[in-house]
Amino acid sequence: MTTNFYAPPAQIRGSRVVLPDDEARHVRSVLRAETGDEIVVVDGEGGWHRVRLDHVAAGQVVGHILDTRREVGEPAVAMTVGLGLLTTRSRLETFVEKAVELGVRRIVPLRTRHTEPTSVRADRLRRVMVAALKQCRRSRLPDLAAPQSLDDLLEATTADVRVLCHGGDHPPLPDALQGPAPDDVLALVGPEGGFAPDEVAAAREAGCTPVSLGTRRLRAETAGLAAINAVMLRGQSRRAP
Repeated sequence: MTTNFYAPPAQIRGSRVVLPDDEARHVRSVLRAETGDEIVVVDGEGGWHRVRLDHVAAGQVVGHILDTRREVGEPAVAMTVGLGLLTTRSRLETFVEKAVELGVRRIVPLRTRHTEPTSVRADRLRRVMVAALKQCRRSRLPDLAAPQSLDDLLEATTADVRVLCHGGDHPPLPDALQGPAPDDVLALVGPEGGFAPDEVAAAREAGCTPVSLGTRRLRAETAGLAAINAVMLRGQSRRAP
């Protein structure tokens, strides 16, 4: 069972799963599954289900849950990334896709001093996230927050480890993760122009430790992915079956 399918909790009633239309088409037309075949369905809320197909037809694909597990493919650390809004949609989509694959728990687009006014196509990004969820065999769909200010994110965060990826003469991120692996991490990554001095001061005041991601100058989305990878290497994912 190398392909995961996605069905939100509303499609699951007791031990019965009704696949959404796009997933049902994939089962019929691509997988060419038949009644009695088994597939894996994830619900995006940490549920992993082994499902036997009981009804495969043009109008509907229905299955029966044989086995359920929790948090399959999920890292032990819950990580939030606040990333300065990117003006190029394709670069934001790439970041979101890879962030899901790496194991991030929450993505927060940030409006900062150096970001330009731009819109976020949440519906499109959610489709990207669902595809990545299935591809990397996770069971929990990360939360995509509405664009917000840095102050709002700092006020709401409860993370026990908070880092500000700011370059300069700061210790590397792995140094800020020494000791026991953290349970909850917030990483802040600025836009192409970086964070303004008052934003850096506000982050420090909120308990963020400025860190470096190396000596090279990285694009914002690359910096975000580098930060996620460094944090995830401190934890251990629950392996997919």
